[in-house]
Amino acid sequence: MLLEKIRKLCAKSTWEVIGRSFSSKQNSASLKQHQAKVMGKGLPTKKPIEGVKHIVLVSSGKGGVGKSTTSVNLALGLKVTHPNSSVGLLDTDVFGPSIPLMMNLHDTPLLNDKNLMVPLTNYGVKCMSMGFLIDEGSPVIWRGLMVMQALEKLLRQVDWGSVDYLIVDTPPGTGDTHLSLVQNIPISGVILISTPQPAALQVTKRGAVMYRKLGVPIIGLVENMSSVTCPSCLNSVKIFGEGTKSLASEIDSAIIQSFPLDQTISCSTDKGRPIVIEQPNSPQTKSYIDLGNQVVAFLEKNKSK
Repeated sequence: MLLEKIRKLCAKSTWEVIGRSFSSKQNSASLKQHQAKVMGKGLPTKKPIEGVKHIVLVSSGKGGVGKSTTSVNLALGLKVTHPNSSVGLLDTDVFGPSIPLMMNLHDTPLLNDKNLMVPLTNYGVKCMSMGFLIDEGSPVIWRGLMVMQALEKLLRQVDWGSVDYLIVDTPPGTGDTHLSLVQNIPISGVILISTPQPAALQVTKRGAVMYRKLGVPIIGLVENMSSVTCPSCLNSVKIFGEGTKSLASEIDSAIIQSFPLDQTISCSTDKGRPIVIEQPNSPQTKSYIDLGNQVVAFLEKNKSK
């Protein structure tokens, strides 16, 4: 009697396993069909931002390396050397926008008759940031989908008018924001920002690899906090080493500008008067202007290809 029960139980279990296996095969086939259908649609079609000629990303996988400071001073340097050109600055860091502080802009954008936001302007540069759309000090506690919707709003619901150079300040990492930017709008080039520390260089390298795989031209590397000047003896000390040179060689790019760890650079942006405006004749300002000239030369060279 017990043996018979065991046999029946085993037989039932066998058929259940067979049934599950058959169902699993059906599900697997359905999943493959669904994947083929999704992949068949391809990547999103890139659509230019109306009126914008060149889009330049300022990026780094690492946070705290000076992307926003570089973005702001690069945009202002371009405006100084090309006063007849229109320059825009787009802050795509939804969670930690810095452009409102650095550009001393704290108003809410107005809507035009097309229901598009009009960028705020200071020092001759048009600016748009998530920081203009939320209360100062309010945290943005959103999941990925809401972030992508906010990014779409910043890209497609802003009346930039005519802009020759749009500098895009990106958040740290190599995530949804970067992928969406590259897949949805034509990028003229990317500037990679890093400090000489190995921890920063490793992550910046990942960003470089990502942009290479996505076919985005790398304009070059900007090295921030490259050295510090001793206030007593005025000697320059490379406190973080010289690892940026190795990274430039590894990713087959060039260090197009180096900036020291300088109090005047950070303090001026904290006051909302970046150093290009605050100290127009300083060596640091000349370096930012030179960076802008190199960016323009790169864009013109690529345009002629």
